[in-house]
Amino acid sequence: MSKIRSICVYCGSSPGRDPIYKQSGKLLGKSIAEHGLELVYGGGTKGIMGAVADGVMSAGGRVTGIIPKFLMNKEATEHALGQLSELIVTEDMHERKHKMFERSDAFVTLPGGIGTVEEIVEIMTWAQLGRHRKPMVFANINGFWNPMLALIDHMKAEGFVHTSHLVNPLVVEAPEEIVPAVLSASAKGDREGNEAIIGRM
Repeated sequence: MSKIRSICVYCGSSPGRDPIYKQSGKLLGKSIAEHGLELVYGGGTKGIMGAVADGVMSAGGRVTGIIPKFLMNKEATEHALGQLSELIVTEDMHERKHKMFERSDAFVTLPGGIGTVEEIVEIMTWAQLGRHRKPMVFANINGFWNPMLALIDHMKAEGFVHTSHLVNPLVVEAPEEIVPAVLSASAKGDREGNEAIIGRM
């Protein structure tokens, strides 16, 4: 089993209404760098996405941004993208998500909107199908993800998550505790899954 080398962060390209969201993003980024890990994220340089990347870079860490062409001028600026350690430009969202998966050893979801939900739900779906066992974390800042977590519990209770033992995301409220939780979880079981099958999804 390989150790955690990189963490994928899903989050909003907007800052949200509460300043704590961006603050938490920056703290998480700083923690990723301080633990010697690489950030893999959607390449946005605004909102919470930008805060996470800034937190990593300000602490001397490595950042890989993966962004589709059509979002480059919407979620980022050319100057800011030039500050990243590595920038990968994809043709579409599907390619972006696969590359993010391939480059990452764990997944953390900060507050965000529909796109953020779609990303973590897809990762949980692949876990349910037994295609990976990489740690998944809901960064439950100020209880942001409580409705989502309640829905997951409701689906399990109603019998719609048949392999629920494979869908057990960690729930961490404090941003500085997220990376330690990921590192601890990585010690349990095979995290690789069958990437050949994932590639056909």
